[in-house]
Amino acid sequence: MLDLPSIDDTPAFRIARALLDGFERHYRLFSDTNQAAKQRFEQADWHGQQQAMRERIAFYHQRVRETRTRLLTEFAADELPMAVWQRVKLLYIGLLVDHRQPELAETFFNSVTTKILHRSYFHNDFIFVRPAVSTSYIEIDEAVGPTTYRVYYPTPDSWRDTWVQLVRDFDLHVPFEDLERDAADVGDELRRRLGAFRPNANFQIQVLSNLFFRNKGAYVVGKIINGGQQTPIALPLLHGPGGKLVIDTVLHTEEDMVMLFSYARAYFMVDMPVPSAYVLFLRTLMPRKPRAEIYSAVGLHKQGKNSFYRDLLVHLRHSSDRFRIAPGIKGMVMLVFDLPSFPYVFKLIKDHYPVQKHTTREQIKGKYLLVKQHDRVGRMADTLEYSKVALPLSRFEPELVEEMRNFCASLLEVTGEAGQQEIIIDHAYIERRMIPLNLFLRDATAAGDIEAIERVTVEYGNAIKDLVAANIFPGDMMWKNFGLTRQGRVVFYDYDEIEYLSDCTFRRVPPPPDDDTTASGDVWFDVGAKDVFPETFGPFLLGNARVRQTFMAHHADLLSADYWNVHKQRIQAGAMLDVFPYDPKRRFVNQRLARQAVEDASNAMPA
Repeated sequence: MLDLPSIDDTPAFRIARALLDGFERHYRLFSDTNQAAKQRFEQADWHGQQQAMRERIAFYHQRVRETRTRLLTEFAADELPMAVWQRVKLLYIGLLVDHRQPELAETFFNSVTTKILHRSYFHNDFIFVRPAVSTSYIEIDEAVGPTTYRVYYPTPDSWRDTWVQLVRDFDLHVPFEDLERDAADVGDELRRRLGAFRPNANFQIQVLSNLFFRNKGAYVVGKIINGGQQTPIALPLLHGPGGKLVIDTVLHTEEDMVMLFSYARAYFMVDMPVPSAYVLFLRTLMPRKPRAEIYSAVGLHKQGKNSFYRDLLVHLRHSSDRFRIAPGIKGMVMLVFDLPSFPYVFKLIKDHYPVQKHTTREQIKGKYLLVKQHDRVGRMADTLEYSKVALPLSRFEPELVEEMRNFCASLLEVTGEAGQQEIIIDHAYIERRMIPLNLFLRDATAAGDIEAIERVTVEYGNAIKDLVAANIFPGDMMWKNFGLTRQGRVVFYDYDEIEYLSDCTFRRVPPPPDDDTTASGDVWFDVGAKDVFPETFGPFLLGNARVRQTFMAHHADLLSADYWNVHKQRIQAGAMLDVFPYDPKRRFVNQRLARQAVEDASNAMPA
């Protein structure tokens, strides 16, 4: 009988095992950070929560570098024949049988191996171009850990008590101010939403087993099933003024959930033993939201990038339009293009900039990283950052190709034979497409739509004030650098001049020494690199009379250095303002105050 070596002794198996070890170390550290978010929330450690979120973003690339180094050092992986790499992939697939994060492990495999293999091997024989392991029916043994979601079966008599128990089951080690009162508010609001309380067959509440943490909030996320009707729900849990917990409101529409999980907000921290199960559950609450954006929203942004790129390739196979220069004013720093049939824009950093732009490619990359790591408070678009993006040359308009060669030549490589050529883009950012605010205002003005002009002007000011609350100064506040989302939200998306507000110096314009100086138009005072003069914003932003009238009625304080300095001092003192992912009028505390005011007014009326 032949003494055959065990499969465990083969180099291909040891490499596959090393790759999976690298991924499992990554996901263990990722999960540890998410699990610790509960304690940080209980301790009201808001700065620690934000710091952990920033550090977590770097985990993935650190583990990829570690694993690549191990493969090169222990196995001389860059010298292995391709037959070995094919065997590695097959053995790796075998290791993912019964794995609880197989889709993430496949993406990690790609991340490591593409840093070792030549680009010519980036196809399904060597990497996971398509998923090899299904995530549809991954089960988790209750003996090992909790199920993905808990189920409650309320009756009309136990309706309020069910909400009390549901929240208590998260075992938060901070007392509530008045949980029964808050649960009654939740129940009453949902009765209004659901109409007459008539439980049908299969009436139940399903709630994801772990809380979603972001900044100063913890969120219960689930849905109510009543016959054929499903109602998404989210309960924001906050620390009240006295330090005890409150249920702040109840969110109960698909639109609420889209806003809560918006690409313009920071990533959540949530412990997910089976991430695909969480994503599947969330998609039932937001069926129109791409899977890629949901993976990103729960902190798995690398998986979000992978899923997005697969969606893009599918879209290219089933469409025929061409990439074009994006509509709007061309940027001085970024070249922006889009595909009309696809709801995203592609942004490339130009090779050279006008003299007034004192920056470098690395500095611009740093600004985009700042935004990814920062609390975006619903006002800054998330970006997907890619290297070596391959797209068919035939899908590009000639004018765009010429523009790219003129301004981004260092980022481009054209490969392949005539008729099958690809453009390889060395570095690109991809964002959700929005309507540039300057174009929206132009069209609204031409149509005489005063209501639309006033609405977006107020929203524009609100966006800036939310950024201020998050310690962000946009830099260039021109309308062209803001966009309007499908939900009517104004979002900032041009980051090359962004700064921490606390690093800026906000000044009043000093009076001129004499009339001749004023008439000359020359600057008569020194200006530092980060000096900002808010009173000078008006001439650049408020040329439209209707815009000016509305802006001055709602946001005139933004033109005062005092406004900015007050918030700068607050930030430097360590304060962190609340920016809610829902209308503050929906907060239960504000609804109670409004009801009390009506009651007081009624009682004050003469008999």
